[in-house]
Amino acid sequence: MSDVRIVTEAEFEAWLLALKTGFLREPVVTREQLEARRRQFVPGRLLGAFDGGRCVATFRSFAQELTAVGGAPVPADAISNVTVSPTHRRRGLLTHMMNQDLAAAKERGDVVATLIAAEYPIYGRYGFGPATWTTEWTVEVLRTGLDPRWSGPDDGGRIDLVDGEDVRKLGPELYERFRRAQPGAVSRDELWWQMNTGAVRYGSWTEPFYAVHRAASGEVEGLVAYESDETWTAAKQPDQTASVFGLIAANPAAERALWHYLCSIDWITKVKSGRRGPDDLLPLCLPDPRAARITEQGDWLWVRILDVVRALEARTYDGTGTLVLDVVDDGGLAGGRFRLEASPEGASCVPASAESADLTLGIGELASIWLGGESPVRLAALGRIRAEREGAARQADALFRSSGRPWCPDIF
Repeated sequence: MSDVRIVTEAEFEAWLLALKTGFLREPVVTREQLEARRRQFVPGRLLGAFDGGRCVATFRSFAQELTAVGGAPVPADAISNVTVSPTHRRRGLLTHMMNQDLAAAKERGDVVATLIAAEYPIYGRYGFGPATWTTEWTVEVLRTGLDPRWSGPDDGGRIDLVDGEDVRKLGPELYERFRRAQPGAVSRDELWWQMNTGAVRYGSWTEPFYAVHRAASGEVEGLVAYESDETWTAAKQPDQTASVFGLIAANPAAERALWHYLCSIDWITKVKSGRRGPDDLLPLCLPDPRAARITEQGDWLWVRILDVVRALEARTYDGTGTLVLDVVDDGGLAGGRFRLEASPEGASCVPASAESADLTLGIGELASIWLGGESPVRLAALGRIRAEREGAARQADALFRSSGRPWCPDIF
């Protein structure tokens, strides 16, 4: 019988070994890896299952903020590093750890829990629903129609190459400006910037190129990190691909300038965009949008609502209306019947157990529509939302939809 418990600092190395085992990585923990990952140790936020002194399952959560529609930051319980060793599958270990963590998050007052799902079928049974999606494009540079002689923005701005130390100084403020305007974006702490610029290294590291876009005033308005392969054709012609690790911008002009910069680099014939929002501007930034073809698309950030009232009141609504939602939560954390009264001036959500429901939906389906990325009408057509009143799904669609699709640029 495995013992699920909070991991102590003395057990962290055993926990890390189980994490690597669960993800089928080399089952060896070096001193360097241990010290780098120890920075992620937060007392009380790591769970493990132990059998005969060996850690056989892992689970980590940490504090996060998630941007709701309208820009409000919502406190979230971010879940990561979930594994069960192959010798201990199908014994309820994940369920035990998940239930323990979500109960603690509810007690702390977190409004939602978040995670990036490695496998689609797992997390719906715990009340999570896919809430943001991601798309990757590959751009054929020679087809774009962009001027290959481009030497920089024509509005007085400029593109500068910088290094990791510069990014750690300039990136956080720029990212905060970006995420306040992007539903689905999550917070980044100092450790995130250190680990994603090589200051703290866990495993192999290849230094990327970094470029920033500066406005005519000198203010940094965009940042991109990318690397290039070294492919040449048999005729000794360069045929290299620039792969983007991340591109954020405070405005469309900076975003367009950075894409144009990437497509103007000598020897680069293809640009892989990395994970972008499904309605990203990229294809339409090009004179010939067909030069960008979708090479990957899928669900990304999953959300589990822990407090329906606070979640629905945190976001904004473009339309006006009232809906009574019967929210089914098999986990027993956030279900009930609620009356939502929404308008562009604000929203009120209160328990309404005595009222007739307009819509019946699971807590995971509510998470999918909460950030505005999924349509209640689509979910009703699939039988995942039940309209108890004629037209209720269309009304919900009009209320919950947002002008832009939610997007989470991060993995955690």
